[in-house]
Amino acid sequence: MLIAHVTFIVSEENRDSALQTLVAEVEQVRAMNGCVTFVPFADASDPQKVGVMHEWNTADDFAGYTSSAEFARVGKSLRPMMLAPPVSHRFDARLKEA
Repeated sequence: MLIAHVTFIVSEENRDSALQTLVAEVEQVRAMNGCVTFVPFADASDPQKVGVMHEWNTADDFAGYTSSAEFARVGKSLRPMMLAPPVSHRFDARLKEA
């Protein structure tokens, strides 16, 4: 399983818009091949930080998402709001307990 944790900084004025952009994608992304979950969030400790946590069955499934038209479209909406490049952490994980 691949887990991707992505965060980015936006102005406080753009935080709700950035979060809603991600929330609007939930249904489409979760329907993609290999997507286990896609969870947008606003960091409760930082009024400028927004992010998304993904779980994918395989790295290839995640690569399919990141090369999709959907990913490019969302990036066009989010990147102008970002005050710095996104920070992405990707993990190879094995489920120990459900």
